[in-house]
Amino acid sequence: MLDEAFRTRITLTPGARTLVQTMRGAGAVAVLVSGGFTFFASRVAALAGFDHYRANELLIDNGALSGAVARPIIGRAAKEQSLKVEFAAKRSIDIADTLAVGDGANDLAMIERAGLGVAFRAEARGCAGGGRIHHAWRSDGAVIPSGICGRRFRGVMRGR
Repeated sequence: MLDEAFRTRITLTPGARTLVQTMRGAGAVAVLVSGGFTFFASRVAALAGFDHYRANELLIDNGALSGAVARPIIGRAAKEQSLKVEFAAKRSIDIADTLAVGDGANDLAMIERAGLGVAFRAEARGCAGGGRIHHAWRSDGAVIPSGICGRRFRGVMRGR
């Protein structure tokens, strides 16, 4: 059932692979932090070339989905923590050298915390951030404001 859903309903956003590969080519660590489920996030991460992923884990009971999700739930606060603590601090990356791209209100704290935040096709609530937030309509639109030709970012996050 999950395999069929992935095969028929999930596609990479245009420019996602370009963004991830460009940033990785510049020495960044690319991490997908998703409020979705690990089953899907792991496959999207592999297709786009992310180094790591973090998402919600569906619990299985006797070989079937139980309807429950493991804790912690990956939401707004957990996404910000992932950027700040789990990935940047553990790798001695200054938060000013991070890029966060997100499309929803639950990405806003992560986007605001990053050195550069990009609201990607953002929901109306996700557009309310400060002046450091850039807006992009393709995933690879984040490459331009990142200054990839000059300044090199050592960390990159992609929220979903």
